[in-house]
Formats: sequence, C-alpha cells, structure tokens
Amino acid sequence: MQGAAQALSGNWKQRQAQRQGQALPVIPNGIPILLKVDPRLDLDVLREYFDFEIVAEQEEGYVIVASADIDVASFLAMVNGFAVNVHGSATIASIHQLFDDPNQTDRLGRILSDRLFAEWGNIADAQDFIVDVGIACAGTQEIPAVPKRGKRDTDASWAAKELDWSQKRNAAYDTWEALKIERENQIESFRAVYQGEILHNIDGAPFSAGVLPDSFTVRLKISGKGLKDFVLNYPYIFEVLEPEDIVLPQAVAAQSGQAGQQVAPTPPNADAPAVCVIDSGIQEGHALLEPAVDQAASHCFLPGTAATAVADEVAPGGHGTRVAGAVLYGEEIPTAGAPALPFWIQNARVLNAQNLMPVTFFPPEAIRQAVERFNDGVRQTRIFNHSINARGYCRTRYMSAWAAEIDQLCNERDVLVVQSAGNLPIEGAAPLLGIREHLAAGRDYPGYLTEDSVRVANPGQSLQALTVGSVAYDVAESGAWRTFAIQPDGPSAFSRTGPGIWNVIKPEVVAYGGDAVRTTNNPPDIQGGGRIPAACPELVRSTLHTVGPASDRDDAGTSYAAPKVARIAAHVQRVLPDEPALLYRALVVQSAQWPTWAEDVLTRLRNPPDNQPQAEKQALLGAASHALRCLGYGIPDEQRATANTDHRTTFITSGETQIHAAECHVYQVPIPPELRQQADEFDVRIDVTLSYVAQPRRTRRNLRRYLSTWVDWKTSNLGEGLNDFRVRALKNAANDDEPLPGSTLPWTLHEKPQWGVIRDHKRNSGTVQKDWAIVRSNALPDHFCIAVVGHQGWSHDPGSVARYALAVTFEIQGGEITIYEPLRAAIAELQAQTEEIEAEAEMEVEVGE
Repeated sequence: MQGAAQALSGNWKQRQAQRQGQALPVIPNGIPILLKVDPRLDLDVLREYFDFEIVAEQEEGYVIVASADIDVASFLAMVNGFAVNVHGSATIASIHQLFDDPNQTDRLGRILSDRLFAEWGNIADAQDFIVDVGIACAGTQEIPAVPKRGKRDTDASWAAKELDWSQKRNAAYDTWEALKIERENQIESFRAVYQGEILHNIDGAPFSAGVLPDSFTVRLKISGKGLKDFVLNYPYIFEVLEPEDIVLPQAVAAQSGQAGQQVAPTPPNADAPAVCVIDSGIQEGHALLEPAVDQAASHCFLPGTAATAVADEVAPGGHGTRVAGAVLYGEEIPTAGAPALPFWIQNARVLNAQNLMPVTFFPPEAIRQAVERFNDGVRQTRIFNHSINARGYCRTRYMSAWAAEIDQLCNERDVLVVQSAGNLPIEGAAPLLGIREHLAAGRDYPGYLTEDSVRVANPGQSLQALTVGSVAYDVAESGAWRTFAIQPDGPSAFSRTGPGIWNVIKPEVVAYGGDAVRTTNNPPDIQGGGRIPAACPELVRSTLHTVGPASDRDDAGTSYAAPKVARIAAHVQRVLPDEPALLYRALVVQSAQWPTWAEDVLTRLRNPPDNQPQAEKQALLGAASHALRCLGYGIPDEQRATANTDHRTTFITSGETQIHAAECHVYQVPIPPELRQQADEFDVRIDVTLSYVAQPRRTRRNLRRYLSTWVDWKTSNLGEGLNDFRVRALKNAANDDEPLPGSTLPWTLHEKPQWGVIRDHKRNSGTVQKDWAIVRSNALPDHFCIAVVGHQGWSHDPGSVARYALAVTFEIQGGEITIYEPLRAAIAELQAQTEEIEAEAEMEVEVGE
C-alpha cells in the first residue's frame, strides 16, 4: 500500500504539473482514491485518521475517497507506523487495498453509467453531452458528539459546554456551506472554460434540516473534451449519469452488451457433467449463468470467510464469473433465445476480492480441499478449471509443492485439472520481466516468447495438469493501436510458453484468450485487453459491482483460454461418461492441431526442395521449434475430440489400463487393402496420444525418478512384422543410430529428438505424449502396431503401476476417400479371428485335461 500510495501521489503531481501553462480549469488540490476496506469498518475512521473525505461508499467494502493532501502524508505515516508497530497504527489493517490506477479504470467503472463507461474511450472532443453529476461536499468536518452533563458540572460549566458544542456544530454547517459554494464555483470554472451550461443545481438536503448535506447534483451540458477533463480530474464526483427524461444529443450507445437481458438459458440435464471452477467465486444469479450453477454445492474455502461467501468480488467485471461463462458458452454468447446449457458449473472460491490468494492460504491446500470436496460430492466432479497462477515463471530444479499436489491428486483420483499457463505482465522488473522490458531490450514479438522469463507459471509445470496457453484471434487495429499478432491464430503477446520442468512440452494446447495491443511509437505504448474489443474474447461479465453489460469484450488472458479447453473435456465426458479422465485428457490433446501458419512450416520441412540451403533449413527448424514452445500440440477441437467422420477415425482404449515396469502392451490396427492400393496416393495423417499417471515423489529432480513408473510408446516401422516389432519394443537398449530412410514413419517429434521433423524435442518427456505423421496411403503397412511400455521409476516395488489411456487417429487429409467403414470392418474381422483362436486354444486345453 505504501508503494501504491506513493505512485498515486506521484502520478497526480505529474498530472497537475502538466496542466500548468495550459488554458485549462484549475483543479482543486485533491486526489480521488479507490479503497477496499473491511466492510465492518466505521468509515468515520477514514476521516479521523487519514483526513480522507468520503466521496462514495459502495457495496462489498469499496469506498471512493478524496485526499486534499496530495502527498497523502497521514496515510503514509500510518502505513510506516504499522510496519514498526507504532501504537495506534493498527487501523491501517482495516484498509485492504489502495488502487493505484493511472487510467482510473476502476474509479470510472464505479462512477460512470454503464453506457458512458462503455463509450468512454470513444468520446469525441466536440460532441455535446448532457449529464447529471453528483458532487460530494461533506469534507472532513464533523459535528462533535453531543456532550453529556457530568455529576460535577455546575450550571455555568454545563452552559459553557452546550455553547461550545453549538458553536462547533454551527461552524461545521458553515464549513459545509462554504465547501458547497466553493465546489459550485469550481464547476462553474469548468463550465466556462469549455463553454458549457449548468441546467440545474439540486441540493441533496436543505441545511436547515439538521442533517448532513453531503452532496449536490448538477445537470451539465458540456463538450466531450470538457466532460473527460471534469470526470478524470475532479476528485469529488461520485456519479455521472445520462438524464432519462430528455432526448440526448449524443449517439445512442450500442446494446450488444445487454445480451443477458434477452436470453433465457435452460438448465442442463440432471446427469450432465459438472465442471468445477476453482477461482474468485461466481456471480451465481447472473442471467446467463444461473440455470447452470449448482448452488447447493458452492463453497468458499478462504480462511476466516464464511463458507457461503461465494460471490465473485473481483471488480469491476469479475474473474471467476468470466471463467464460468467461457466454460458454458465457449466463443459465442447468445443474444436471444433459450439455449440449452450443456454442463453444471460448480463454484469453489479460493481467491479474494483482489483476485489473490491470501498468504495464510497455502495453494496446495486450497486445490486439495476443492478437488476432494467436489470429487467426493453428489456429482463426483472430475473436471476442474484452475485459472490461477503464480506471478513468475516456474522453477525447474524441483517440482513445486503446488504442482506436485495436482500430480498427486490426479494419481489418487480420477480427475482432470485444466490449468492456465499464466500471463506475462505488461511491465515488470528483473527477473520477472514484462512485455515492455523485452521490447526495450530488442527482443520483439514473437521472439521474446521463448525467453526463460516467459516460461509457464507455477503450477503450470504440473505433469498431470492439462496446461493451456493462449492464441490471438487475428490481426486487429483501432486508431494508433494494433494487436501484437501478425497473423490469425498467432501466439498471444502475454501467453507464457514452454518447455516446462525437465523439458516437458508445456503448454500442451492453446485456445483463444485474446491479445495485448501496442502503438507504433518508439518505445511503444502497451495495453492489455479492452483497448481493441476485437482482440478480446467475448466473456460473461459480472454486474455485482457496477452496472454494466452482461457480456463484453473487455479482457484477455490465459485465464479465459483454459475454460474453453475444460469445455471440450466436458463434452468428451458427455459422450463417454464412464471412461476415465485420463482418456478425456488424451482426446482433448488428440484433437489439437497446429494452425495453418505453423503447419506450413512443417510442410516445408517435410518436403524440402532439392539443394535447400542449410540456412533456410535451420530457419525453418527454428520456426517449428518456436511454434512447439508457444502452441504445444495446437488448438483442440470439440468435433475432433468427440466424433468420427467418414474421413477420420479415432480408436481408444476403454477404461484405465494398468501397466507395470518392464511390461509391454501391444495394440494392432489392421489397415484394409482398399486404403493401401498402389495406384492411390492419398495423404493420411496419423495421430497418437498416450495419457498416463503414476505416483509422484517431489524430492526427485528428473522425470524418470519423479514418478514411480514411467511410460512411453513406440510404433512399428514400415514393413516391420508384428513379431519383430514385439521383440524391438521390449528391448531396454535402443539403437541410437540414424534409422534407414523410409523405415520409420515421419513423426513430427519422435522418441529420439534427433529423428523427428522438429529436432531437439522428444514426445516422451511428459505424462501426455502426442505425435503425428503424414504418410502416403500406398506406403501404409498391412498392420499398424503400437507398444505401450512401462519403465521403473523411483519405486522398486514390483506391484507399482502406472495407469494410462491411448488414442489413435487416422484421417484422410483431402477427404478423397472414406476411411471409417473400411477400418471398422477390418477391426471387426480381426476381433472375430482373435476370438476364434482363443476358443480353439480353450478346447485344446480341455481335451488335454
């Protein structure tokens, strides 16, 4: 708070200095300040101890105050006194936050009407406005308490006390009267400079009424330039509204943000999947969310807070509320009708009103409490969205306690934690650098995204969490501002990247979380979401704190990419309700593909021209490696994750399969002759994803000792028979020599980093392992085989196991031929042959007996 107060004071002094010498109205020597205080605090304390004037008291402990002392000396003295235990300084503990916001976004959101707030950035200087402005004029003067006559008071002494009190009361009224006149004159100054007009002046209460006349309201006609100057610089404004009883000269505001008023969503089916949102709480009564919120299960885990305090207190538009909306609606929020909501949303509040976890609340404890409560609950929730990260990048020496707890929970329980990768701040200080510092150092977008300081934030390095980064929608411009993205689906400027701990591919997938924006200045101005709405995702917006739209494009971050992936996982659960969460993770990753710009790089690597210059090849390899670090396996897709088509078929294991160290499970997919005809040359894409879990041990410093049993997968080479493949798959020592050309599928990553299309990365470093290859249909073998192999980790117990799920997809790239029915028939024939062989073996055993 000391730093925030000093920064606020400095910014305000700079603002006043800049006004000097300009033909602008003189502003009073005061600073508007937004505070978050203990809701039980007697606000008179703010006057008594800090000389703050109460401008507006709002719900949930938010207060707008004004300080006539531009140095906020009383406040800083109390903060400093508290730090060294000065007697009487404990009052500062009742102030939870002082907002240092140079753009005054939070204050504007609390004093402007929703319409004016939505249009604020686009108000034209010459445009006329008519507004009703509420002005506080209570000052810091107080009427003293009425004296009580003591036993020893004589008539004379008592009369003196009464006279003294009466004079102080009258002095207070005189002060308020003078303050009101002073502020009316100040408003007149603004009006005169901007050639405006005061249409009405309405007192809050007559002075003779014996009550505090703490405000007055003026109806003001003024230009857009004057309105902005007045609202931004006059500290005693508590409300700015458009009159509703006249025709306004300004343009009618767009109503696109009022979707919630015209939409009547219907609840999910009783047995629909549940997604638990572990976040800052949810505005459960929101029109767009209420039918899907499992209110009976809602719980607040914050220490010292009632379990029922589950509202999203993050101002102005909420955080958990936006996340919940992204789970329910994905990319598009309906504006009319009665959409059927697909899932139940469960509310686990672990963040406070500042969107922070208190230092008294240990993060591993927070996520364990939430997962255990909801997984053991009536709905046995298995999908958890966790859009919460530490500020800085993860360390790579040991797995953090927070990330290890997620790994342990996933080993103990059948759950999937969808985790945000974390956001790079606009600016920071070493070692936690921000976008501004990278640009200043000559590291431009997107190159800086592979710096160590941009690595995924704790607990995004968790091996079991499905970590989600962010991509931008497209290139967008507005005035002098433009997005960082230079092409559709480019990595967001703020999205943290991989690899994670032990070179594990993180994030595994990305989704649309928006982008930051910048100007062409040198150095550029940089802002987060909201400056260009098209750069931001459409999100449900909390209206608990300020009147505003039910949904809006006003924020961006990986926090809003993660729930879109949780949404896909929940759709998988709808289709496969009895399958394990390990398979949900596998199918989400299996459905992911790189965007066009990144796939083009791979295509050029797979099909190099004759005599390609080495420099060009190295540049392509660098671009592909950069894409892998930013995108992981790509952007997942609901349809690919949940359904087959005529041209795409996915095979999956059913249930959780256990595997011991030194065991090998071989899976066989017959390729029918009609798909392997020599006259045909169709491109077939093959994707394989393995998802597994084992017991973690945090004190270990590498992947193969962190888990009790680790697992990887191999595939048969082209032309390799089933028996030969079995022997090779079980070998402990692999041949490190370069394989013969054409002997293996052209995997993008491969189990050996020097063999893949992308070099220096390998697919088997994490607990979700994906690879993909594109081959000609006439080069396919008659059987495609996959081996899942278990290896010893830290555990020497022969009973130690890992559990896994596997998915394999074949897709005809151009859609020239159908593939689903031939593959289905070939599998059915192989299963029939296997059953016949097993039956014959059983008969032979019976005869022998």
